[in-house]
Amino acid sequence: MTQEELDALMAGDFEDEEIGEEIAEETTPPAEENAKKTDPAPSEQIINYEGTEMRISSNMPWPPPPPTDDHKMVHQLDDVTKDSEEKATQMFDKLDAINNFSMDAESGLSEIISGIEANIEIFTKLHEKFPNISTFSEALEKNNALKSSAEMTLDNVRMAEDEIMMAMDMMQYQDIHRQKIERVINVMRALSKYMSSLFEGKIDDDKRVASAVHIAGDTHTENLVSNDDIEALIESLGKK
Repeated sequence: MTQEELDALMAGDFEDEEIGEEIAEETTPPAEENAKKTDPAPSEQIINYEGTEMRISSNMPWPPPPPTDDHKMVHQLDDVTKDSEEKATQMFDKLDAINNFSMDAESGLSEIISGIEANIEIFTKLHEKFPNISTFSEALEKNNALKSSAEMTLDNVRMAEDEIMMAMDMMQYQDIHRQKIERVINVMRALSKYMSSLFEGKIDDDKRVASAVHIAGDTHTENLVSNDDIEALIESLGKK
């Protein structure tokens, strides 16, 4: 803003609208305007698939992702069912191993309890014969306490086995889910074959008359067909 315009502003000769327009013109950098026009939105991504640029946006339902292996639905579902079956088999093996360890622990605790009961029987007779000897009474009390602790541990091991069996039963639902996904895959494959059959033609693609990708009026004019090409195409169709 020049000194004359500043003096006029102070004198009130300019209208508020004109002042606002001048300030907006002076304060708006042209680089920012160009950036706003050309830069894609943060949620958009431009990718190149087989020589064609595709603009993918998370806020727009179209266009969808390109048909690469990472986006093919049946491929993804096949991977899910395969990985799920493998992990489920590994999980069953681990649960079975834990259950075997629990059964071994149960067997060992049962033998320990049998030995403690034999000790209790011996120290009971000795305590009855020699009630004044404190060693027999103390040994009897200690063996009774050990038996109670061993029986409690045995009960916990048995409850752990029950929980393992319940976990195995719950894992059966995973197999049901896998079967449901496989059924969806079969339906999708059937639809794919149906659509391919529906759009099937009598003429092979390599025997078809060449047609233009773009025509007049399109925003992209690469390989634009000319009037002569259109007339030649109509003439060739009329001869068939």
